[in-house]
Amino acid sequence: MSDASQHYYFGSGDHVTMHGGSGNTGIDKRVTPAPELPQPVQEALRELFVLVLALRTQVTPAGATALDDSLPALRAEANVQPQERHRALLAVAGVAATIGTVGVPVVEAINKVLELLGAK
Repeated sequence: MSDASQHYYFGSGDHVTMHGGSGNTGIDKRVTPAPELPQPVQEALRELFVLVLALRTQVTPAGATALDDSLPALRAEANVQPQERHRALLAVAGVAATIGTVGVPVVEAINKVLELLGAK
């Protein structure tokens, strides 16, 4: 007697086991939109965004690239998952912390955002 189960592994990390059936067409990956941010968080992100743009002119090209990579997730209106925004905040904080007193306002603004998000 044979087992009708078929196992599939997709390089992206998905593992699927199908037990019989027909017409199976794929994996349903529901993507939920990020929750709307409270107004104080949006305002803090807008202030931070302006500070990061100013900081960008004072860092190395590698630092500027790191900031550029993080900027989309720091927009108040960006529809990003909380984890992505958190990673971007930490990346910007790392760049700001490496340049001394010039980066202090950015680090303080990031701490404010993190506190408002309940992540600190």
